[in-house]
Amino acid sequence: MSVVLLFAAGARAERSSLQPETGYHYGEAEDARVGAMAGATRATGNGITSVFGNPAGLTLSRVYHVGALAAIWPEARRQSYGAAAMDSVTSRLALGVGFMWNDQDPDGLKRRSQDLRIAAAYPFSDKVAFGITGRYLKLRQNGLGPLGYSYASGGTSGDPIVDGFSFDAGIRAVPSENFSLAVLGTNLSNPGNGLQPTTLGGGIAIGSERLVFEVDALADFTTWQKTTPRAMGGFEFLAADAFPLRAGYQYDAGARSHAVSGGLGYIDTQFSFEVGLRRIVSGEQATTLLFTLQYFVESSGITRSPAPMDVY
Repeated sequence: MSVVLLFAAGARAERSSLQPETGYHYGEAEDARVGAMAGATRATGNGITSVFGNPAGLTLSRVYHVGALAAIWPEARRQSYGAAAMDSVTSRLALGVGFMWNDQDPDGLKRRSQDLRIAAAYPFSDKVAFGITGRYLKLRQNGLGPLGYSYASGGTSGDPIVDGFSFDAGIRAVPSENFSLAVLGTNLSNPGNGLQPTTLGGGIAIGSERLVFEVDALADFTTWQKTTPRAMGGFEFLAADAFPLRAGYQYDAGARSHAVSGGLGYIDTQFSFEVGLRRIVSGEQATTLLFTLQYFVESSGITRSPAPMDVY
């Protein structure tokens, strides 16, 4: 906690020298697992990860999780805090809700946003699931961007730049026990701005309960002046049935950057605590620290146990 407070205090020391796009990171809301695997979780993300990622992953396991998330970006002078909950135990229709509050460059750009997600997923069989996420973003910018006093980056004096809805949709398929693939589209209402980028991508994963490798790729249609790709890969190894070890790599053609990442955690029958670290090593160099704390409600016995016919 002292480390988080130290970065939080430093975040208000001076204006960020990074481009706003680097600190905004496409408006993605990430937990520690996503950050540690460089974003390569479209085919294997589950639990609260799916609330902010591929909603089809909500059906990956029969659980009821609640969690808290935090991310600190020292060079970007950004802080993000949020909470999420998901339930795939009560019925076959899995549901999730998540909220993130973001504060970027308070002494320069002065960009703040509230990001609400409501996700639902349904398994059509034990091999295919479909999910959809409704998104609401309210974003204000009261400082000056790189173009100074201009319509593009001059801020709006308290009025929101963005105040509206969009949606994501994803599919996840499991052809065999050790192989899965997924497709995810984000902001499919096509808001037409880089603060709500429309993307289309997918992922392929192979592995087992202890070791998973995943590779993802996507096309971003709105952030930059032309459609740009991002590619990422990551792996996760569960040591001693309790300690997830993760690493990843991402290439971003729009920002012309390369990033490496890693993380670890502790998973108990009732809770988990995870930490992720990402570092852009080529391009605008920046660091992200991510923290996730989860409580597994199903372990308390409050929720009913799924009937045999519900397990898939």
